[in-house]
Amino acid sequence: MPLLRALDPETAHRAALAALARGWCGKAAPGDDPALRVRVLGATFPNPLGLAAGFDKDALAVPGAFGLGFGAVEVGTLTPRPQHGNPRPRIFRLPRSRAVINRMGFPNAGLAAVLPRLAVLRGAAALPGRLGINIGINKDCADPAGDYALMARSVAPLADWITLNVSSPNTPGLRDLQSADRLGALLDAVIAALPRPVPLAVKIAPDLDDAALAAAVEVSCEKAQALIISNTTIARPASLADPQAAEKGGLSGPPLLEPSTRMLARAFQLAGGRIPLVGVGGVASAADVLSKIRAGASLVQLYTALAWDGPALPARILGDLSDTLAREGVRNVTDIVGTDA
Repeated sequence: MPLLRALDPETAHRAALAALARGWCGKAAPGDDPALRVRVLGATFPNPLGLAAGFDKDALAVPGAFGLGFGAVEVGTLTPRPQHGNPRPRIFRLPRSRAVINRMGFPNAGLAAVLPRLAVLRGAAALPGRLGINIGINKDCADPAGDYALMARSVAPLADWITLNVSSPNTPGLRDLQSADRLGALLDAVIAALPRPVPLAVKIAPDLDDAALAAAVEVSCEKAQALIISNTTIARPASLADPQAAEKGGLSGPPLLEPSTRMLARAFQLAGGRIPLVGVGGVASAADVLSKIRAGASLVQLYTALAWDGPALPARILGDLSDTLAREGVRNVTDIVGTDA
């Protein structure tokens, strides 16, 4: 990890992804703790810990990611056409906060390039966990509903769930799709395009006010099967001490833990058990995972912490999580969902 951090952030990320794809990051011993098994989205997850979208945009290292211990991997964000994203530099480390700011802008190889890779993954031996596919739109998109529908129809045969990313701060106008009327129309178009029933998740921003959150939760409860809380934030807490904090883009890492968990708890109250929630933002330990679950998450994802703690992190979190549940006499992690909300 110190060697990788000697590189600029984007080069380090590419190197880490290549190493993971080649199996150079080690492999965690297969875990099979019944206390960690989660039944959600019509499927059983071996554990509630997932790799968030953004790390493996083009599905280059899915087997390697599962090998680290993750119970779920979400690839993407994929767009209909290839996209270079925003000009570099576009990732910035904040070492004092162990945080990251990115303004990537959905760089990816595009649907046509990634679909065959996903088909090979699905045609090989059964994956040890669940695979989600995160979809978005190109920067110059003129028909968001049409493009989301196209993407959903194309990836549906290969996905355990599909996430509609309507909350990245780095694509102009994308966050406007979180409004109740536009989100509802978007989901209607996607549902109509699906060739088979596939669970749909909506990923929202942590920057919504309470009224906008309530509206997004209501639409998601009516038309989707999961709500992911949350994407990166455009807010800049006063606690940030790194000079890079002035950079534009989405902030992730520990500064996002408290606000995203607070929003998660509020969404859990608003949803009233009608839809499962996925907690993301600032997760770097078993304690963080438990805080998300107790706030209302059935599944938890992480990404930024890998950049600081390396590939041994998922197995360490899962081991600590098993130990904590056993020590507290919790039969299954689902028994404590929302207990602190």
